[in-house]
Amino acid sequence: MKKLCDFVLGRKRFVRMLVILLLLAGGGAIGLLIPNVDERNAYPGLPAYEANQKIMQTYGNGGYERPFVPVVTLPEGQRVDSPGAREALGRAFDAAAEKVNARVASYANTQDKAFLGEDGRTTFGLVFGGPVEQGGLPGSALGEAPPLGPEIADAMRDELPSGFEIQVTGLDTLAQGSDAGGLNVPVKLVVTIGAAIVVLLYVFRSALAFVPLLTALVAVPVSFLGLLAASPFIAVHETTVIMLPLLGVGIAIDYALILVTRWREEEAKGHHGDEAVRRAMATSGHAIVFSAGAVAIGLVTMVLLPIPLLRSLGVGGMMVTAASALISLTLLPLLLSSSSRRLARHREQGKPTRGGLEREASAGRFWTAVAQQVVRFRWLVAGVTSAVLLALGVASFGLNLSVPTTDRLADSGAGRAGLIELTGSGVPSGALTAFDVYVPEGTDPAEVADMLRGTDGIYAVAAPDGARWRQDGSAVLTVLPSDEGGSDAGEDTIARVVDHVPDGVLVGGNVTQQLDYVDVTYTAFPWMLAVLSLVTFVMLARAFRSLLLPLKAILLNLLSLGTVLGAMVVLWQWGWGTEALFGIEPDGSIGTFVPVTIFAFLYGLSMDYEVFILARMREEYDRTGSTKEAVVRGVGRTGRLVTCAALILFCSFASMASGGELDVTIFASGIALGIFIDATLIRGLLVPAAVAMMGKWNWWLPAGIARLLRVEPSPLREERESSGPVSEGEPELTAPAGAGRG
Repeated sequence: MKKLCDFVLGRKRFVRMLVILLLLAGGGAIGLLIPNVDERNAYPGLPAYEANQKIMQTYGNGGYERPFVPVVTLPEGQRVDSPGAREALGRAFDAAAEKVNARVASYANTQDKAFLGEDGRTTFGLVFGGPVEQGGLPGSALGEAPPLGPEIADAMRDELPSGFEIQVTGLDTLAQGSDAGGLNVPVKLVVTIGAAIVVLLYVFRSALAFVPLLTALVAVPVSFLGLLAASPFIAVHETTVIMLPLLGVGIAIDYALILVTRWREEEAKGHHGDEAVRRAMATSGHAIVFSAGAVAIGLVTMVLLPIPLLRSLGVGGMMVTAASALISLTLLPLLLSSSSRRLARHREQGKPTRGGLEREASAGRFWTAVAQQVVRFRWLVAGVTSAVLLALGVASFGLNLSVPTTDRLADSGAGRAGLIELTGSGVPSGALTAFDVYVPEGTDPAEVADMLRGTDGIYAVAAPDGARWRQDGSAVLTVLPSDEGGSDAGEDTIARVVDHVPDGVLVGGNVTQQLDYVDVTYTAFPWMLAVLSLVTFVMLARAFRSLLLPLKAILLNLLSLGTVLGAMVVLWQWGWGTEALFGIEPDGSIGTFVPVTIFAFLYGLSMDYEVFILARMREEYDRTGSTKEAVVRGVGRTGRLVTCAALILFCSFASMASGGELDVTIFASGIALGIFIDATLIRGLLVPAAVAMMGKWNWWLPAGIARLLRVEPSPLREERESSGPVSEGEPELTAPAGAGRG
């Protein structure tokens, strides 16, 4: 870090020009990327995805799409098999097929009595409309399809005799209105930047508040340059381009806030000019590097998954984190050096310094008092805080990643009326989750249909022989399960169908693809988590010269993840306060992408604060030899900083969660909630309590392991008793967060 700082300060003009060139190149990268972003969710290699793609390419509809289900009720005294009724229904369903370019299955073209209600005067059909782009985040079960229900109803009504009633139901019809609209990025950025300015003005109380914001406005375009460089190797999704600025502003301001605050502290202690910049870089600069590494490690989870959109999000997050660290360690020292010269001129002229610089000479009173009480009652604080977090963590075991069931969707409207009419006539609601099966050339579709009808859990199989169901020797069948696909029984039925179909026959459908996604994403997740934990342990052991501090950090991060997922269950499955906070009625399900993306982002962001706090504790322990004083001084110095940094990131994700798409709202609210819990309960209370409890064992690093890590050993030594109230001394110019010699 010393060499980097000397290089930057010794070649100011060169570094300044380099940053300007990177900024201009980043602007050009944005212009090149945006026209070529991918708007689809692709899942190459997933069997159901490949089946759905084959069905869509061959027939132009179905596959991933969920069917619309028109329910027709005949007048009293008439039956579907009455003279002329079947013909009228056939014309009506044909009109719907023409109107929305659909493939339709009904009693009229199958003569299957499964499409009739027990009363003989109720019938239904399945209408698979035109293709639907799978945009947004993956795993969002509902709310993506266009509202075709009214068009289908109007087209059919024109062909039906007087007295025939029609209601169109279906999962998408029942879910209409659950999506609050698109993500307005400019508005969200304005909200995020506005909140950041308010927080920074509170912290610095001078024009210096705009320095971190300036670094963020430079770092975000530079991150697009890295994303452009990665684009030949990954598909850059539009969601990445949308979310990257919102994430980047928060992270870049966080890093700049860390360095600027430490520089102000050094200035307040009498280290002026470039010397203050060097001392700040020697400590906080190392913390930024290790923090960026922690964020990158978390995002590796997404990069390694075989899901292009998640890989794009992971790479984008890594790029914006790297750019934020790069700009903070190059442009920011130049700005601080200039500010140091301005402060020097003020001192020479006898002018007072502005912005409350004198406050930086001592630790924050509030957080020092909090830390003293935490140290004093460490066992009680650790016990109560852990109990609260574990209680929420237990709720995470009820996490539901399935497609929502109809009992949790709209309880009024045409969709609900149609469903009540359908199930009231004896037809199971599983018909709403009907799915397609692709039968290739050379396989008899009639034999496959008979086999499927004999499978447990199947209500009916639609196998018309019209042109919309037979193409180029292939056939498509539609399977109607008895139980909804989002239920345990419905998922078991799909699994039996997948296991029983002959070789070459492909099972598609919305729910089937969701199940494949969950299987691929989460089967390998524990192994990836183990590898990430090992890498993190080695990195933090090297950073803090300790064995127990990295282990504690990893365990608390996992506890934080479980707590957030439990809170998501309370918020989005149980629906406690969801409508009041977001104006969205939850559907009892969490998108399949949520746990892995929340983990990937929160793992790094929460480790961010862990590094900042523990780095300062390590520095204070090396100076005082007292764990208690290290905790009080460390929290006293970093508490306000971490709170403000977390508040900025919280506002960034909270703005993303407000008024956006349902899947983005779920994801962003989870990150925002995780940041809040992490910065208060975990980093503000549990971390200092745990460090105080472990005493001298926090700092133990045997000589043999230290040699492997290429750092100085940290043998056990007797604790020096805390001297009561914290007194501020002169810290050594060391790099506690990066004491390695490698």
